[in-house]
Amino acid sequence: MHAPDDLSDGAGGQPPRHILTPSTLNRLVRGLLEDALPLVWIEGELSNVARPASGHLYFTLKDSAAQVRCAMFKPKSSWLRFKPADGMHVLMRARVGLYEPRGEFQLVAEHMEPAGEGALQREFERLKAQLDAEGLFAAERKRPLPRFARRIGVITSATGAAIRDVLSVLARRWPLVNVEVLPVPVQGREAPPAIVSMLRKASACGRYDVLLLTRGGGSLEDLWAFNDEQVARAIHASAVPVVSAVGHEIDFSIADFVADLRAPTPSAAAELLVPDAVALGRHLEQLQQRIVAIQERRLQARIQRIDHLLARLQSQRPQARLARDRERLLQLRRRLLGARQSRTTQQTVRLERAHARLLALHPRQRLALWRQQLEQQATHLRRSIEHKLERERLTLQQTARTMHAVSPLATLERGYAILFDADGKVLRSAQNVAVDTLLRARLADGDLPLRVSDD
Repeated sequence: MHAPDDLSDGAGGQPPRHILTPSTLNRLVRGLLEDALPLVWIEGELSNVARPASGHLYFTLKDSAAQVRCAMFKPKSSWLRFKPADGMHVLMRARVGLYEPRGEFQLVAEHMEPAGEGALQREFERLKAQLDAEGLFAAERKRPLPRFARRIGVITSATGAAIRDVLSVLARRWPLVNVEVLPVPVQGREAPPAIVSMLRKASACGRYDVLLLTRGGGSLEDLWAFNDEQVARAIHASAVPVVSAVGHEIDFSIADFVADLRAPTPSAAAELLVPDAVALGRHLEQLQQRIVAIQERRLQARIQRIDHLLARLQSQRPQARLARDRERLLQLRRRLLGARQSRTTQQTVRLERAHARLLALHPRQRLALWRQQLEQQATHLRRSIEHKLERERLTLQQTARTMHAVSPLATLERGYAILFDADGKVLRSAQNVAVDTLLRARLADGDLPLRVSDD
């Protein structure tokens, strides 16, 4: 038999006693706890971590002075991005409750993360809000990517999986592109300054049409180099469009928001940077077919107009003239048909030449062509210099002959002489020349001293 809930001593007139069962008491305590503390954030160290076949997670959270039993039920336990283990320091959001069957105080976890990631996430949100307020994420400053990039600079680790994926996709989709790997560390303290330095060098050198900043997936701490403020400002200041592909599709970094384009993965970034050569070839074939169809329609319309004009001429002109005009129209029709065939052939040849030029643009072909052009230009330059020197030599000889013809020295060679007085001045008149004056005569082959006499 169960005792009644309310008992009175009858004789003493005492108030009735409220007697509870253990389950009722535990239910009341549980309700009080859940009403007073619906959700709390708590930080501590894991111990006694267990995951039975049910998929639930059971553990104890402790600090230096106390501990509390915890549970994290499926599916929330399967959403964790890390594997909980004894001794790990975590930050947890949980509901405070009581396990009624045993009357045990416990926490039911809703979310759990390594304790360090909570601080990193708060810093991430702070920096994101600051840079957004400064306009670094503004959509109007995003630049379009070049449709046919000739040279791409990939800023990443030279040994990571990301660069292998990028190179594989680029080689498959557009083998004509020139890809240069700009190696930097992508994790650790040395990563942010190295990335900033490489971004500035790549932007200033003017070699690249677009830059790809990328790395593979990882934890928030692993990807933290791409949440650095200086890295974000270097991307914003880049003179070259920057594509960011950091981590997996679910990962977001500050670099993603500042970059001109964010790609979910490194492979997806490579697909966005270059066109598909196969798809482009199909597009060219479709354009060729459209051109041929348009030409055929135009030719057919002209032929119909000629037939119409021919019919009008036959009804309006004498028979002989109609015959001549009919013959002329037939010739024109044959010419039009021939022109149609010739035009189609020309378009086919042009397409084949374009395909050949596309193949010729391969780096190996272009290097050989440039080397041949350089040799030809060197030969042409050498010949031009030789011809110019010869022309200058002939001009100099002609000028020398001309100057010599008008030179006083040429006059002296014909038997004349020039007289100079003692001061070296040219003597132009015999007047006022005293006897015994010393003079000097310049002849073609030298000077001759003279003295004036009265003879």
